[in-house]
Amino acid sequence: MRILILGYGYVGQPLAKELIELDYEVHAARRSPLSIEGAKTHQVDITQRDSFEFLPRNFDWIIFCASSARGNAEAHRSVFVDGINNLIDWVGETSARILFTSSTNVYPHTNGNWVDENTPQQPVAGTAQNLVDAETALMQSDITCSILRVAGIYGPDRGYFYRQLLNNEAVVTDKGKRWMNMIHRDDVVGAILAAMKIQLGVYNTCDDKPVTQGEFYEWLTNRLGKPMPPEGEVTNQKRATTSKRVSNKKLKAAGWTLNYPTFREGYETLITG
Repeated sequence: MRILILGYGYVGQPLAKELIELDYEVHAARRSPLSIEGAKTHQVDITQRDSFEFLPRNFDWIIFCASSARGNAEAHRSVFVDGINNLIDWVGETSARILFTSSTNVYPHTNGNWVDENTPQQPVAGTAQNLVDAETALMQSDITCSILRVAGIYGPDRGYFYRQLLNNEAVVTDKGKRWMNMIHRDDVVGAILAAMKIQLGVYNTCDDKPVTQGEFYEWLTNRLGKPMPPEGEVTNQKRATTSKRVSNKKLKAAGWTLNYPTFREGYETLITG
């Protein structure tokens, strides 16, 4: 099987490693130069249509797991909306299948209710609209595709709320009642591998247990021996604030299994090293 990974970053790197170990022909592309043992690499700027012409064709799967590298809203739209549309134009009528890693941010809900893949997405706010636009462009094209709506990713060297707590910058908002959805990076990689083997479609990709902000900080502060963060307001936030519980039942029913079913197992590995 011949696979192209667009975006050799936090998810793309361990994904490439897993695919190489499975003895697939792996190609990886990103904007800056790179070298990967066991894979073929390409320097591609997905925001520029002409940049795709430097890539070979005839891939079985193209995994779009690029990020906007914490850029502004304009950079985010350029990567996800322009990037997906450029990819669609380039793929054309070939037989390649696309797997797009979107986000659970497309669910704008703030009432704490459960959401699944059939829950209406509108109206969304902030950068989530870019993801909705990218998903729509892909699903309305003639390309066979799957979409993974991925929850907040944490793992080695990553975890926004965890790092905020360690840096004494965390605050509790809305009395800690806001629901959050998470997933360990390794389980994202596992979800991608699973999605390549099951029926094409849209799948939520999160762990088994949504958690309130208060419960999360209570467990983490007890585990680290730190005080609870004070109440306050988040500043400089690019994404709209939501509160919902995301169901992963569809992907699990298709055979996906988690290494870290809840945040507790995942963060324990980060704490203990």
